[in-house]
Amino acid sequence: MSQMLLFPGQGAQAVGMGRELAEGLDECRTLFSKASEVLGFDVLKLCVEGPIEELTKSHNAQPAIFVVSRAARAALAHFAGSSLAVAGAAGHSLGEWAALHEAGVVSFEDAVRILRARGQFMQEACEATPGGMLTIIGLTLDKVQEVAKTSGLEVANLNSPVQTVLSGHADRIAAGEAAAKAAGAKRALRLAVAGAFHSSLMKPAADKLAAFLQGVEFRAPQFPVWSNVTGQPHTTPDEIRRRMVAQVVSSVRWTDSYAGMVAAGMTVGFECGPGTVLAGLGKRIAPEASIASIFDLAGAQEAAKLST
Repeated sequence: MSQMLLFPGQGAQAVGMGRELAEGLDECRTLFSKASEVLGFDVLKLCVEGPIEELTKSHNAQPAIFVVSRAARAALAHFAGSSLAVAGAAGHSLGEWAALHEAGVVSFEDAVRILRARGQFMQEACEATPGGMLTIIGLTLDKVQEVAKTSGLEVANLNSPVQTVLSGHADRIAAGEAAAKAAGAKRALRLAVAGAFHSSLMKPAADKLAAFLQGVEFRAPQFPVWSNVTGQPHTTPDEIRRRMVAQVVSSVRWTDSYAGMVAAGMTVGFECGPGTVLAGLGKRIAPEASIASIFDLAGAQEAAKLST
């Protein structure tokens, strides 16, 4: 039975995340300790105590979500043992770095450093140019693209056949909201985010990340990892490096990635990390697949049953 690993992105953070994993399993606690050594502050304390205002800052949220995701993956391995047969992985935005680490492309320490820097670069871009994001539910992609063109926004996330996110200048969000409703959208929701992620406004962050990644070793993936940028599996280490820079300013092609994994025979998946967003999107994209969300010990124990 082919299985896939899925890793959530920014927005999944919540005060208290990772507490039970760290308290219950030594291997999970060790991951938090390693990340704290790399970053120079107590990552577990930030995850468990917050406050949410600090945890939500991009340079904190990104490495924190990564470590919790990796801890959830470790918990799954603890309970599933040799019955776990991973055939592929994918992650939503920052979660793609967790997928790449899982496939052996980057080390744990490098992933933590990368996400701390990536978050800082993105936060700086947000502060330089005010931006926003808008989730549109109930419109086809063609109609969403028309809304984007009309309102001066860009397509940021293709999350499911019925959910697409637009991104752009803060002063264009209201126009996008109005255009979406006029086009017949069921809902148009402004997201509580710091800026216009996955849009051209993030180019300064992408440029800084490109320079940062020159000092990081990338290895060939041990199994397929689906790219946010192309919706297809990554190939060579150099290509991965380029795609992960482009990812910062490109649309997240989650629908294509997830559908491709299911089409490749991966009908059981494990969402490792805080929240259940990816499992919900999966039901919209390919309802024939089963996704278990893992963010605590009970979830890991229950998910392990699917691996047999």
